[in-house]
Amino acid sequence: MHLEDRELLDLFRDTSMKEVAFTAIIKKFQERLYWHVRKMVISHEDSNDILQNVFIKVWKGLENFREDSQLYTWLYRIATNECLTFLEQRKKKATISLTDDDNGLSNTIKADKNFDANKLEWKLQLAIQSLPERQRLVFNLRYYDAMPYEKMSRILETSEGALKASYHHAAKKIEHYILNS
Repeated sequence: MHLEDRELLDLFRDTSMKEVAFTAIIKKFQERLYWHVRKMVISHEDSNDILQNVFIKVWKGLENFREDSQLYTWLYRIATNECLTFLEQRKKKATISLTDDDNGLSNTIKADKNFDANKLEWKLQLAIQSLPERQRLVFNLRYYDAMPYEKMSRILETSEGALKASYHHAAKKIEHYILNS
C-alpha cells in the first residue's frame, strides 16, 4: 500500500486508522531516515536507537504537524535534531572521560572488519568524521543525498549562503585530509 503524504496524514487523524497510518509512515520513510542517521553517527546500534526516538517523537507530534513543509522534510528535521542531540551528549560524556569523541568515530570506522586504510572510500569516511558536526551534516546532505540548498535551508533553518559556505569548507577539509593521509 503506497499512499501519498496527504492520505497518510488523513488516515492518521482518523482514530480508528491511526496505527495503520503510522505503520505505513514508518515503512515509507524508515530506510531513508536510517541512512541519514547512520551517516551522522556511524554505529548501526546508535542509528537504530536514534531512529526509534525519532519515530516516538513523530507519533507524539504528528497530530500537530501543520504541513508547512513536506512530511519527509519534517521527519528529516526531527532525525537531524536527534542526531545532533545524540552527538552533543556523546561529546559531553567524552569530555568527562577525557577522550576525544571525534577519535571515537574514527575508531569505530577503523574497527570495522572491512576497513582498509588504503581504500579511497575509507579515507573519505575518515575525512568526513574529522569534520565539525554541522559541516559533516551539511556535507552528507549535499554529497550523499544530493539535497538542494533550498530544501536543506528549510530543514536546518539557516540561510542557503551559510550552507554553501559550510559545504565549501567541508569539501576543502576533506580534500586536504585525503591528499595528506
